[in-house]
Amino acid sequence: MKITEALLAEHLVFHNLFDHIEKIAPRLKTLAEVKVLASLMETMLSAHSHTEDELFMKPLEPSFEQLGHCAIFHHEHDLIEQNLALVHESKSLKHARHLLLTTVVLCRSHFDKEERIVFPMAERVLKSKTLLELGQSWMNQRNCALLA
Repeated sequence: MKITEALLAEHLVFHNLFDHIEKIAPRLKTLAEVKVLASLMETMLSAHSHTEDELFMKPLEPSFEQLGHCAIFHHEHDLIEQNLALVHESKSLKHARHLLLTTVVLCRSHFDKEERIVFPMAERVLKSKTLLELGQSWMNQRNCALLA
């Protein structure tokens, strides 16, 4: 499996999570419930972002630099992390809910850019063998995580 296929599959899981959060967030009654969803999202995004950064973005950074997108993608990752941290600091259910839903919108936008720009670029710039090797590295990381 190519790394682009693996990451796209992860995106599909995230889109289902985002759909669920958008559906239930307006009905949540406590701040703790919002924070639990933020923690779940944070944990899942952390593993995904780490994989993207280490396995995928590093080989593509020269191409991103040429397009001027490298800083934008890193900034978006930082903004998503900061928003989730603010959910945990929030003392207000309404504010925490707003931050969580705003973060979902940011994630959807970021994933859309990756799917429209980054993944196709990787398919053009990187050799098929490289994409397959990176996909195998992704699989190895996931298997190690399961065994841990």
